[in-house]
Amino acid sequence: MALNFAIRRLPQCRSTFGKLPAAIRQFTVLAIETSADDTCAAIVDSSRKIHSNIIIKQNHIHEPLGGIWPMGAIGAHQANLPLAIRQALDQADMDIGKDIDGIAFSRGPGRMPGCLSVGMNASKSLAAATGKPIVGVNHMQGHALTPLLTSWPQEPQFPFMTLLVSGAHTLLVLATSVNSFKILATTADESIGRTFDKVSRALGLQWTDLGPGDALDKFCAEEQAIDIPVPAVPRPFPNQLKFSFSGIHSHMKMFIESLGGAEKIDKSTKRSIARAFQTGVVRQLEDKVVLALDLCRKHKIPIHALVVSGGVASNSFLRERLHDCLVKHGRGAPIPLVFPPVNLCTDNAVMIAWASMHRFLANDTDTYDIGLRPDWSIEESN
Repeated sequence: MALNFAIRRLPQCRSTFGKLPAAIRQFTVLAIETSADDTCAAIVDSSRKIHSNIIIKQNHIHEPLGGIWPMGAIGAHQANLPLAIRQALDQADMDIGKDIDGIAFSRGPGRMPGCLSVGMNASKSLAAATGKPIVGVNHMQGHALTPLLTSWPQEPQFPFMTLLVSGAHTLLVLATSVNSFKILATTADESIGRTFDKVSRALGLQWTDLGPGDALDKFCAEEQAIDIPVPAVPRPFPNQLKFSFSGIHSHMKMFIESLGGAEKIDKSTKRSIARAFQTGVVRQLEDKVVLALDLCRKHKIPIHALVVSGGVASNSFLRERLHDCLVKHGRGAPIPLVFPPVNLCTDNAVMIAWASMHRFLANDTDTYDIGLRPDWSIEESN
């Protein structure tokens, strides 16, 4: 795989936010995120202060159906977003006319454009009514840049590698500046987050506040004397920078069905199946991370950190295994492993506010007739 793009960008590899003039340090952004099933609003300023962070869940709508119902999600966003914005302003004790300098929103990507449109239309209307500038943000860029906010003053330095793992995406990305990204690997079929959700549902696990994938993580962590043997989990595309999870999902689903389905399986067997599945999918992430690090080393690109973001980044087993993986790969000097706080791994508007900040400070804003980009690649987010 050619990495000329990344090498060309290396002179730009430094933090954009480290030495802002004092006069512009307090630019304050109200951000909105509605790309999936969480209605989010937040207020963040350029000195890295999070004034408010509101997330309104919709699990009561989607859990009975076994997954996100797009029309239900759109309707819930329409009902919840005014409340989320009001709560964000109240929590921050701010007035939108006097205290907010700019408005940002998730413009894409997203499998449900109708959900994205609720946040976009609200943001454009607020910006136009108040005369504020507006910025549409790439949702994945938001995930990738979150540690530049949350890990300060030890934030990762460019270039760093980002593993973006969520319900809609599985990406391994080389980040060389706040708006320069090169995709090293993506999934050939479904995302890791969606696979977690499907296997969790196949096992009949009850959702947590963070959804079915988190339920599987917590179920695996419960005490059990011994695991029951289950068939080996497939290891797709060995020695290739490609992810694939649909085969693993099918493999686990067929095994569960061969035992009579979730209702016929005892708890110990369910937990053994869940652990075998979780080990298999995380092992695939480890394999691809090592391949990507070796590729960057071959091209003499220094990697200063591995940043892991997205909803699946809250998985406790993933955090432990990636740490061990980097220790082993680093031969005693592993690169730093950086995760956002768990509450900022899943979708939130804090990350959207922060990802918009460099554009607001550069006066690089959008017009009020900006549209959605449901298929927006992170490589095109500048």
